[in-house]
Amino acid sequence: MATTTPSDVRPDPPHSPDDGSLAEFGYRQELHRSLGRYASFAAGFSFISVLTTVFQFFAFGYAFGGPVFFWAWPIVLAGQLLVAACFAELAARYPISGAIYQWSSRLSNATFGWFAGWIMVIGQIVVVAAAALALQMVLPAIWSGFQLVGTDPTPTSPDGAANAAVLGVILLVLTTVVNILDNRVMSVINRVGVTAEIIGAILIVVLLLTHSKRTPSITFHTGGSLESGLVGALLVGSFTAAYVMIGFDSAGEMSEETHNPRRTAPRTILTALGAAGLLGGLIILGGLLAAPSLTDGHLGVDGLSYVLTSRLGDGVGKALLADVVVAIAVATLAIQTAACRMLFSMARDGQLPFSTRLSKVNPRTGMPSAPAIAVGVLAAALLLLNFASPDAFLAIGTTCIVMLYLAYAMVTGPLLIRRLRGEFTTEGTDETGARLFSLGRWGVPVNALALLYGLVMTVNLAWPRAAVYDPAGGHWYFQWFTVLFLVVTVGGGMLYRAVTARRGRSVHSSSVMSEDPERQI
Repeated sequence: MATTTPSDVRPDPPHSPDDGSLAEFGYRQELHRSLGRYASFAAGFSFISVLTTVFQFFAFGYAFGGPVFFWAWPIVLAGQLLVAACFAELAARYPISGAIYQWSSRLSNATFGWFAGWIMVIGQIVVVAAAALALQMVLPAIWSGFQLVGTDPTPTSPDGAANAAVLGVILLVLTTVVNILDNRVMSVINRVGVTAEIIGAILIVVLLLTHSKRTPSITFHTGGSLESGLVGALLVGSFTAAYVMIGFDSAGEMSEETHNPRRTAPRTILTALGAAGLLGGLIILGGLLAAPSLTDGHLGVDGLSYVLTSRLGDGVGKALLADVVVAIAVATLAIQTAACRMLFSMARDGQLPFSTRLSKVNPRTGMPSAPAIAVGVLAAALLLLNFASPDAFLAIGTTCIVMLYLAYAMVTGPLLIRRLRGEFTTEGTDETGARLFSLGRWGVPVNALALLYGLVMTVNLAWPRAAVYDPAGGHWYFQWFTVLFLVVTVGGGMLYRAVTARRGRSVHSSSVMSEDPERQI
């Protein structure tokens, strides 16, 4: 089993001159510490990637909820800000790669934390696949030549689903290569991409709002395909916002590569989510106000791509769609990077199969190459489901959200217990000598609401609605896909732990667990 102790700590490698904090947690610095505040912000913002996710799921939200699905956005944003506030506190106290796994393990126990990390990393792999599929919503709208399979570009058609898988695999090859090269190369691409995405998002908001055809009062109208009224429209419409506003914890994932992570990561977690939430909400509102028609069926099929090209003209519309392509590529890269860091962190503690290989860092590049390849291959394998049925697009998208929401709850839950026991300290200083980020007396209510929100949304997203997951009928496995995937994930984890225990191998890391029994739930 690969574990480390403080005595194992060696001098920092190149590009990591300023930090020895990992020694406190029993690790040595292997990843290159070269990311500044904007790069840390970019890590969280690019995982969220409003242009990728809003363009990918706008049509779904509108199809089922109608214009009123817009109001699910501020509700989800408020809930996720509660979660992000809790994560900001933890990022200040535990600036370690594999954030969800590390935080959950230290707040509860190694077994519970292992399952949190296991669910999270598999969820991240599914998110990588889902993000890569987003190219189908944009590239064929720019040029028909990007439709490499068949003639129908609609993602819910057999041709569109198959083409989405082909485009996604091509993108995954490119992002895997970048994730092997060097973390400075990855950071540059991330920062440039995020800058382009923010500029593009602002331009889209301005242009859509200046081309409005109706007033914001339209957002109080239903009109989707659901027959369950306002509540049903909001519950299913919330899928769009829930899919967009995940991954803000990536700034914490990159802590071992960030300068002054105790000070930087908490702030970038909150600012990444806040900026993405504001821009995404305005884009959705602008799309509803500027759409040529709310009843011709295009919004529920073609989504925002249809609005841009029809209202702004082919030239401007396609130029903005090209910016969306950049955002999708950078988002896929950032999500894959976060999954790599989770794999690396768990493997470093001897918690995964092939841990020795997965925990190896190239000393020249500062990148763990094996996790990048593993994530790329597994995500590409998931894309093959799109060849089986177009319904796989939605199944993959909603499954990844549920996995991450559940993993988040496996952090906020133990954190709340620790608060109620009075065992969570709010003291300490960051690298500049300032007090660590803390919620203070608001800690318990914010934490409790964050946990409640996360559990309610997890149930809402996983609920096997036939009208949503299997509208054509005859594919029960897609209706129950999310539940089945979660059962297989947990069952596979239990089997792995049982096998390793039988072989006499410990799956607990002494560097993760505290020797103080009061730290264990």
